[in-house]
Amino acid sequence: MAGGADPAGGGDPATAEAERIAARVRAVPGVVALSAGAFGTTATPGPGGRVEGVAVRAEGVEVGVVVRYGRPIPDIAADVRAAVLAARGGSAGPLDVEVRVADIDLADTGTRG
Repeated sequence: MAGGADPAGGGDPATAEAERIAARVRAVPGVVALSAGAFGTTATPGPGGRVEGVAVRAEGVEVGVVVRYGRPIPDIAADVRAAVLAARGGSAGPLDVEVRVADIDLADTGTRG
């Protein structure tokens, strides 16, 4: 699991939710990986470790991704937001979902931009 976190969340609801979100976001077309960002702040700490790339907070969810070159970033971001809502059972409530693109994988050259 990301950052060594227990998939069951180690009994911590925020960590378990972050793992569910991470799994769905990884499946979004165009997402290569999750990213905790340059300073490692996009993460959810828990008893089993950190879930890197997903920060579950009281005011909402922040997701950091590395995307593959070619698919429009706004489309990927919209699908990531939808994946977050699906992982939460479709209920948004007063939820803010922030999607940050940390890097772009240039698939044709095997490098990152």
